[in-house]
Amino acid sequence: MNNFAKLKDLVLSLEGDFDKFYDKHNAAAGTRVRKGMQELKTMAQEFRTEVQNMKNTAEAPAAAPKAAAKKAAPAAAKKAAPAAAKKAAPAKKK
Repeated sequence: MNNFAKLKDLVLSLEGDFDKFYDKHNAAAGTRVRKGMQELKTMAQEFRTEVQNMKNTAEAPAAAPKAAAKKAAPAAAKKAAPAAAKKAAPAKKK
């Protein structure tokens, strides 16, 4: 079962307890609602972590070469700039 289905099932399972607590003022149903909401919070955090990890592992191989290329290019440009400046000295005016 996928994560979205688990989340939906949990929310739907709490519907009866919400009705009992808010409409009939059943305190025990309120306790079950609070427990279910805590489970929902925990489940949401697990899903967030899973999504972030999947996202990071998918981006890691693609991001590494780009980062290395960006770091190498400015260093090469800095080294080349002083040499080019020496060769292309401006001529003096008379």
